[in-house]
Amino acid sequence: MSNSGFEKVTLPPMDEYNQQLISHVHPPDWVNPQPADCYDLVVIGAGTAGLVVAAGAAGLDVGLKVALIEKHLMGGDCLNVGCVPSKCIIRSSRVVGEMWSAKALGINVLGKIDVDFAAVMARMRRLRAGISDHDSAHRFQKLGVDIFLGSGRFAGNNIIEVGNQKLSFKKAVIATGARAVRPSIKGLESTGFLTNETVFSLTELPQRLAVIGGGPIGCELAQAFQRLGSQVTLFHKDAHILNKEDSEAAEILQNRFIQEQIQLVLHSQITSVETTPEGKLIHFVSNGSPKSIIVDEILVGAGRAPNVEGLNLEVVGVQFDQRQGVKVNDYLQTTNPKIYAAGDICMNWKFTHAADAAARIVIKNTLFSPFGLGRAKLSNIVMPWVTYTDPEIAHVGMYEQEAEKQGFDINTIKIPFSSVDRAIADGEEEGFVKIIHKQGSDQILGATIVSRHAGETISEITTAIVNKVGLNGLSGVIHPYPTQAEAIKKAADAYRRTLLTPTSKRILRWLTKFS
Repeated sequence: MSNSGFEKVTLPPMDEYNQQLISHVHPPDWVNPQPADCYDLVVIGAGTAGLVVAAGAAGLDVGLKVALIEKHLMGGDCLNVGCVPSKCIIRSSRVVGEMWSAKALGINVLGKIDVDFAAVMARMRRLRAGISDHDSAHRFQKLGVDIFLGSGRFAGNNIIEVGNQKLSFKKAVIATGARAVRPSIKGLESTGFLTNETVFSLTELPQRLAVIGGGPIGCELAQAFQRLGSQVTLFHKDAHILNKEDSEAAEILQNRFIQEQIQLVLHSQITSVETTPEGKLIHFVSNGSPKSIIVDEILVGAGRAPNVEGLNLEVVGVQFDQRQGVKVNDYLQTTNPKIYAAGDICMNWKFTHAADAAARIVIKNTLFSPFGLGRAKLSNIVMPWVTYTDPEIAHVGMYEQEAEKQGFDINTIKIPFSSVDRAIADGEEEGFVKIIHKQGSDQILGATIVSRHAGETISEITTAIVNKVGLNGLSGVIHPYPTQAEAIKKAADAYRRTLLTPTSKRILRWLTKFS
């Protein structure tokens, strides 16, 4: 055994929960093992994609030698600065949202809602630390994976260096993920700002918070912090938040933001930021007019950049781009046939579940596709995604414009939740289920759901698309009454009614005479 002198990690605040987290995902007393003579697979990066590749390969128990390299925190963004902490905070903020709407349900909430922000964040850290054992160095060691803490870089055609150690490999996987983009705004660096990598270290609530970026990350955190007590100002460069999403879905969320008194600054460009005694002064232009605002903190949620630096990719002939990341083909193979990539480092889908799905493709293609036979393709994936605002926006498959661009003649069925009994009873009538299908067929091409539970509901439609179950099939599925998922059956039934042509009605009338 040898210690490569990897860098120790801290994560503020260094309370008992973060100490527990670090003891799992970057143990300060960790000793890197003596490398094997040659590894079947070496994975650089222990985020979701890297963890799934390593665990999947080693867990098959067929004698494969697998190494996993991580320079920072195992678990990657999802565990440490992404899905897990954000959803913990969003859950707390949803309680506030429910209390705001309590009066409409006959419940009087007396007095001011008292949010203990420090307790909200402590709960998040406690839950994150508890979950972290699943991604821990010791757990993966027990699975048979050699864990190397430190920076991995290619040093030759079949060599990866970690500190002063050299790991020989037959195949390698790059899974180093992505990081928050730092906008080139004058004065921003010197003034200071938060990203998803630092916002979860807050222990005091910023009274005035600027959020830059009206995409999914910006919208989720803007709403959460507004509900927890910040006055949030959301800057977005386009005329509408979530401008890549279904326009009707985005309109519902934008109206909700306005109702919740989030200040939206649309069609905006921030020109400079400076520090003043009163706070951080943001100069911006919106709809052609120069303006300014003072805030306490600035949160940047304006995109992701791939972590390609320091890997020595040129040494092994792996092509990459600073914006798009590592270049891969449909089999997730890089321009070096022995090296693959998965997750945010190479994919437009920057979701945990997308990284997981890609990792499974990599396991198949690197280890169980001799001579390239039976390889899995990324393009065969049906990918759902969710923006975890309130209401949530979930989508799978094609949008209407995409389907039309691809030459499909389409029909769209839209069921508003105002026509769904359970949604009415829940006081959650805002939103809809929209299903796009091929004209003259029940084949589902895509769907968007807007509701408080959209993320849970979308999987039924995803399952239908994957298994080629059309609207006819969904119409025959019994849905418990009353549930909000009944909206999907209503959409399927609406399709069935379109089949009642004058001819089919005449046939039905004829059948009744002999029944």
